[in-house]
Amino acid sequence: MTLSVGTETEVEPARPSRRVPFWFWPLALAGFIVVLSTIRVVTGQGDIASSGTLSAALAWAMPLALAGLGGLWSERAGVINIGLEGMMVLGTWGAAFGAIHAGPWGGVLGALVCGALGGLVHALATVTFGVDHIVSGVALNIVAVGVASYLAARFFGQVEGGSDVQSPQLPGLPKLGIPGISEPLASVEAKGWFFVSEVAAVLRAATTGLSALTVIALLLIAGTWYVLWRTPFGLRVRSCGESPVAAETLGVNVYLYKYIAVVASGGLAGLGGGFLAMVASDAYREGQTGGRGYIGLAAMIFGNWRPGGVLMGSGLFGYMDALQLRGGGAALHALLLLVALVLLGIGLWQVLRRRAFVQGTFAVVAGLVVVVYWALSDTVPGEITPFAPHLTTLLVLAFASQRLRMPAADGKVYRRGEGH
Repeated sequence: MTLSVGTETEVEPARPSRRVPFWFWPLALAGFIVVLSTIRVVTGQGDIASSGTLSAALAWAMPLALAGLGGLWSERAGVINIGLEGMMVLGTWGAAFGAIHAGPWGGVLGALVCGALGGLVHALATVTFGVDHIVSGVALNIVAVGVASYLAARFFGQVEGGSDVQSPQLPGLPKLGIPGISEPLASVEAKGWFFVSEVAAVLRAATTGLSALTVIALLLIAGTWYVLWRTPFGLRVRSCGESPVAAETLGVNVYLYKYIAVVASGGLAGLGGGFLAMVASDAYREGQTGGRGYIGLAAMIFGNWRPGGVLMGSGLFGYMDALQLRGGGAALHALLLLVALVLLGIGLWQVLRRRAFVQGTFAVVAGLVVVVYWALSDTVPGEITPFAPHLTTLLVLAFASQRLRMPAADGKVYRRGEGH
């Protein structure tokens, strides 16, 4: 930018870019694999980075990523969406109904439509009637549970193999993969070589037996980044979340774009519910979401309202879910070493780089406590194991909160013409 003063022109120095360079991601992945390899060697826990654990982590991460992606669409347009859980609940029922009557792809469509209807209700309440966004989302979560329970009893209760609380078994979606490489990668993984075996496990998990819906979800994450950050349409959506008054002065139909974003948000969350019913399980079951809509919301916040961050946050929570289901307390005990290293690293960074002595000291002390607990124990108590993913959510949000920036107009009630 240039500033003109009289006949002189002063050139404003360019601000340094805050974008993470492309090469950072493969380097970060390699570093993470090195850490996992080290923990496997030190603790002897092979499940830490086995292809089975990573495949399960990817499967558990996808419904969280779809819910988080739905939250991102809504909040980038300025509408807080606490109702992701309710939209996922509607999606689980819609997937079962559609799959029973029209096959697996009918289930995918049913999940999308039912979730989008939940998004439409939320948009109607918040955008048109100006209801507080939190109140609308909480109400939607409560109502969606009752609606799904009623519909399940109405449509599945008298069907063979179904009941008032679950559907009959659903047809499965096709599996995708690259043929001919699973066995060679499994052979390398079984060797137990440092780093190399873990790389083989990652490749095997990413190329073997992927559900078609997993591939679709990954494409939706990439597509969201392109649409919202590389197209005029996406710029208009994001402008509604940053400054709807300014967007209106430029001719943007703010109400329309908010509606589109919130309905899309509901469709994506519903698709996450459909994933739980059709991929993670083989039927609709009451209470199937288990609070994953809220964890998806946490993944979106952790990801700083960016698609790549949503994927990273969902992957972390999905990994914790998979590890506690496959390895139990012993595997989570080994992972405590990773938690300790992360806490110590965060603490030192806070003290040395940010000069945040209180937060840094707290993180270092917490890391040392975890190290001591890991050294003095052999496993994680069974009572804590099921809570591990939720505890991870709390810790991640606590340490990530200082670098977050939500859209400026997120959660604010907008009325057309209020800037005039």
